[in-house]
Amino acid sequence: MGMKWWHWGLIISLLMAGGLSVFASPLPDGLERVAEDLGFIHAAEELVPAPAPDYTIPGVGGAISGSLAGIIGTLLMFALVWGIASLMSSRREG
Repeated sequence: MGMKWWHWGLIISLLMAGGLSVFASPLPDGLERVAEDLGFIHAAEELVPAPAPDYTIPGVGGAISGSLAGIIGTLLMFALVWGIASLMSSRREG
């Protein structure tokens, strides 16, 4: 029995999140850059503490940190979507 399409999708997503994240720019994104340029970045407030601030894992250094953050984020999103899809399909069947 071959691998299902979602197996391949998850594998490719994990490889991309873990592998391509080492090439991500360390520079601020568009909104953050505008806030810095216009001088109001100091007014930004953190509403909820970030589990992976700036897409890094605290306590893990270097490129591994960004790769690990990408892999964990991908797995969390996969689990969330899987859970929602399971709930929706069970309601449709029942």
